[in-house]
Amino acid sequence: MFAAMAAPVNNPEHGFCRDCLAFQRSETRRCERCGSPRLVRHPELYSLHIAHIDCDAFYAAIEKRDNPALKDRPVIIGGGRRGVVSTACYIARIQGVRSAMPMFKALELCPEAVVIPPNMEKYVGVGRQVRALMQALTPQVEPLSIDEAFLDLAGTQKLHGMPPALVLARFAQTVERELGITVSAGLSYCKFLAKIASDFRKPRGFSVIGQAEAPAFLAEQPVTLIWGVGKALAATLERDGIRMIAQLQRMERGELMRRYGVMGDRLYRLSRGEDDRPVDPDGDAKSVSAETTFDTDIAALAELVPVLRGLSEKVSARLKKSGIAGRTVVLKLKTQDFKLRTRNRQLGDPTRLADRIFQTGLDLLRRETDGTKFRLLGIGVSDLSDDGKADPPDLVDVQSRKRALAEGAMDTLRDKFGRKAVETGYTFGKGREANPPEPLDE
Repeated sequence: MFAAMAAPVNNPEHGFCRDCLAFQRSETRRCERCGSPRLVRHPELYSLHIAHIDCDAFYAAIEKRDNPALKDRPVIIGGGRRGVVSTACYIARIQGVRSAMPMFKALELCPEAVVIPPNMEKYVGVGRQVRALMQALTPQVEPLSIDEAFLDLAGTQKLHGMPPALVLARFAQTVERELGITVSAGLSYCKFLAKIASDFRKPRGFSVIGQAEAPAFLAEQPVTLIWGVGKALAATLERDGIRMIAQLQRMERGELMRRYGVMGDRLYRLSRGEDDRPVDPDGDAKSVSAETTFDTDIAALAELVPVLRGLSEKVSARLKKSGIAGRTVVLKLKTQDFKLRTRNRQLGDPTRLADRIFQTGLDLLRRETDGTKFRLLGIGVSDLSDDGKADPPDLVDVQSRKRALAEGAMDTLRDKFGRKAVETGYTFGKGREANPPEPLDE
């Protein structure tokens, strides 16, 4: 079905070895040159060019690389007992620890785990190194997160002197040798199946799904494998008696669209392995946000305000560094019983200013502080664009320009002396924030 399990093909080259990259000319189970069992064989191996690369337990792998004493120990990256797991190494995952799991639950499952607070500056640096190695293979790199991306390797065989499959295997070797972490690769004819393939046989996986086998392969999978089928849609499909992709394959497009609207068309196409989305190197992030989980639940607006201000400044700093702005401000709250609330407001024009993000978020927050206790607070912006037209002078709020100029002066001082060099009255002395806002790493 996928690379390591595919039958040998009857041609002069029966795949290749992932360790020495030697072509194989027989059907032996080990490499003819180096004896490695890590062989890749597939009937379409040399005709596929869409790849998905995913770093293995990225944050934890970096921490283990930097501290060899952690090599054989379960490692969890995350905050305190009230926080959540950002990622866990595979030793911890065997015991049931998963990303986004509450930390107290993770420690119940794996009490011997070493818990390490996230170091995003370090992880981002390594992520950029991985990205640079990807872009050396092809300009067609579409990042999905700090540690994964799609690549289109069509037309690169002449440049590299080898087909895309071998280019991927060599890339994995390079990352492991130069950066000290490992990656898993999926190779297919479309993005949907390349991403699915990269999840097989992690860590250090290399899997292939070809076009000829796609319908039969998908038929045996649950509907939740389809991109976009989350808990709500899966429950709806379950109520309709649809659990397996094979059932979708037997349904007409019109029937699926009548039942599920636009999503019905996606179900029809992806259930049949039809995905014509190109790899888009110019694909932009859809939002920029920051959030934090508290050590103890908070209900009072006075205690939430300084945290909101600090998060707004973090979002603003990221926007300014990236040269982008957002038009919609999104407030995120999670109650003590884990119920999620999101509120948003669209602005008249894009912003990248901390003050404007904060003031909009504060107005939304005031409406939610009705005595409810919250365990998490987040703020972000979406509808992103370049910052060329961001924050024009406000003819109604005449003080906005003064606040913008003051914020610019603060940014200058912080760039020179560090983020703590200047604090506003909102953030000075705050002490309730437990865990820094960090993304999850799969």
